[in-house]
Amino acid sequence: MKSAAAKLKDLKDILHGYGGAVIAFSGGVDSTFLASVAYEVLGERVMAVTASSETYPEHEIKAAGRLAEKIGLFHMIIHTEELADGKFTANPPQRCYFCKKELFTKLWQIGEKHGLPQVLDGSNFDDRLDFRPGMQAAKEMGIKSPLLEAELTKDDIRELSREMGIPTWNKPSLPCLASRFPYKEEITREKLAMVKEAEEYLRAMGLDILRVRHHGNLARIEADPKDFQIILGAAEKISIKLKQIGYNYVTLDLQGFRSGSLNEVI
Repeated sequence: MKSAAAKLKDLKDILHGYGGAVIAFSGGVDSTFLASVAYEVLGERVMAVTASSETYPEHEIKAAGRLAEKIGLFHMIIHTEELADGKFTANPPQRCYFCKKELFTKLWQIGEKHGLPQVLDGSNFDDRLDFRPGMQAAKEMGIKSPLLEAELTKDDIRELSREMGIPTWNKPSLPCLASRFPYKEEITREKLAMVKEAEEYLRAMGLDILRVRHHGNLARIEADPKDFQIILGAAEKISIKLKQIGYNYVTLDLQGFRSGSLNEVI
């Protein structure tokens, strides 16, 4: 099995062959690592593009801008219109496919305008084992996934990021807010705003690893079990706040946080 250092060398070789690229840049662990290495290899022939919409917290978009500036990347924020697509808001299991099609279409347009021949995403080698309809959209649209191609796992990326001084090395994963809804429950601006406000309230209590899953009028809190005492100690305050936001019932999931837990029903 290759070491993380050997995979990093493979990644640089792959990126060198692209000649220039637009990177889908969320500011998360994977895209920040990819952008950092791509800038090292390709310099000003790299552009980082962050999508802004109601499905993504504003503080994460601002954080992505700060990261891009620190790396030295040319950074652009665009607005995506996934909520205008009924196939997305109907929230089928393939929801991410429609979102990524919207994003990748705009990234290709930016690449063509700036003479950058490739569009890259941050899919890693572990992602091939998960249910990720967005990867099908990437394949159909000719998007490159160099982290996956170099067989870099999430653990590899965190290890290399730490060694390289990239500040996102230990950042928790934070998928878009649409991932908080059970499949088939319609996604609306109002519901997204409820989830966003509830999660911001809980994060202000010091909870980094959490999701507020939206089940109609019920909020199901997933958190790291080590933080259960914080939540239970403030149970009344949390219940009052989330009911003010619009939920009738507030629950704590005793299994704790699980990435992609809403895929358990598939």
